[in-house]
Amino acid sequence: MTALEPRDRAEPTPTNPGSSHATAEGEPGGGEGVLGRTYRALSIGIITVVLLIAFEATAVGTAMPVAARELHGVGLYAFAFSAYFTTSLLAMVISGQWSDRRGPLGPLTGGIALWAAGLVLSGAAQAMWVFVLGRAVQGLGGGLVIVALYVLVGRAYPERLRPPIMAAFAASWVVPSVVGPLASGTVTEQLGWRWVFLGIPALIVLPLVFALPAVRRTASGPPPGADGAEDGDAAGNGGGHGDGDGTRPSGARRLRLALGISLGAALLQYAAQDLTWPATLPAVAGAALLVPAALGLMPRGTFLAARGLPAVVLLRGIAAGSFIAAESFVPLMLVTQRGLSPTLAGFSLALGGLTWALGSYVQARPRLEPWRERLTQCGMVLVAAAIAAAPSVLLESVPVWTLAVAWGFGCFGMGLVLSATSVLLLKLSAPEEAGANSAALQMSDGLSNALLLAAGGAAFAALGGGAVGSHAMTSGTGPSHPGAFVAVFLPMAAVAVTGVWVAGRLRGAPNVSER
Repeated sequence: MTALEPRDRAEPTPTNPGSSHATAEGEPGGGEGVLGRTYRALSIGIITVVLLIAFEATAVGTAMPVAARELHGVGLYAFAFSAYFTTSLLAMVISGQWSDRRGPLGPLTGGIALWAAGLVLSGAAQAMWVFVLGRAVQGLGGGLVIVALYVLVGRAYPERLRPPIMAAFAASWVVPSVVGPLASGTVTEQLGWRWVFLGIPALIVLPLVFALPAVRRTASGPPPGADGAEDGDAAGNGGGHGDGDGTRPSGARRLRLALGISLGAALLQYAAQDLTWPATLPAVAGAALLVPAALGLMPRGTFLAARGLPAVVLLRGIAAGSFIAAESFVPLMLVTQRGLSPTLAGFSLALGGLTWALGSYVQARPRLEPWRERLTQCGMVLVAAAIAAAPSVLLESVPVWTLAVAWGFGCFGMGLVLSATSVLLLKLSAPEEAGANSAALQMSDGLSNALLLAAGGAAFAALGGGAVGSHAMTSGTGPSHPGAFVAVFLPMAAVAVTGVWVAGRLRGAPNVSER
């Protein structure tokens, strides 16, 4: 029996409540749900943490243009985003290593503290470089937290409760995606942009009160099987990361690789913003740093779509990168090509938040567990179809509402894929490897987002997209540059189609207990 096939025989009752083979009868809390007495405090706490992170992500983006203008730092605007991304990549590796050695409590609390400190630093900044520094600190915190949360789910919840808690994480983004920009815009106009940054950290106290005692009780200390791995060397475990012999790289080498992947990604993003010959130098340097670092940090066979865990990690990057890169250009296309206001263009994507949560809910149903990998493949079909359908609204005869409907189906597919890959990753990870594997999943997500956004942006600018954007800012409509949008959407649809094939390779990996 493989980890991704239906269970057709009885399995032994584990002693570890977070084991991938926990049964409802043998686990603490019996057949309780995520809000049952045993898990209620932990679930409320970590769901609220995700809710605040989601609210920050949607709210801060609304306030940042005003902040950059008032700090006279519009030229550094892009670095406010790239600084967060590059430091979060580094922090993901640190968090995975930390969690595998000591448990998720340390990186979770440290990450929340850094995340809040970064918000305060940016909110109090009197110069743009300080604002960017705050975003970098915030990225460190965010990277620590996201990986620690995944490890925590794997350690504290039995297998049957992981799909619903992941669905709850996805649902936590629905309200912030609708309310966040509106609330941020109101606060920015009435009180000033600084209060958007300074107000959020105060809200983090409540979830910590709920979550930390429960985290300390259920998931503190090193995981089972971590003995002897304190130095992070190959003797500590038999993970499939890094070196050609199948061993994981040492702790020090993982940190060097993390620095390489962060710096390489930053150089590639910088080069993508400057379509001149001199920009090829940082692009080549970035690729030289990023490629070997990614090979060393991802599970062996990831870029060959090897069955099981490597395919899960690769699929996460393909799905997230292709969809988010395409979605970034949807509002601009509606504003410049169909004459919608920015508000209406934004509301055209509002349905997606609900269908995304619905997709996560569907994959979490226990009766659908035997078909989870097939649902993932269906989800990728919906994602590819939505991206491919998006440029159809460039034709005046196609109603604009059709894009909202298509994107709703695409978001439903993303809800299926992203939640399922999170669940499958934990199912395929030994306890002592959950941190490293969760870090790899998040790096795949973040790297693909950055690289495909950079590639899409470069293609868009090369075909005259820059003229579209600048004209739209002044007049609300733009000259006809449909080719610039087609050059973004169709390649991203092709990337998503490869994800359909990769999703077919999720089956066939040995269960953790069978290794």
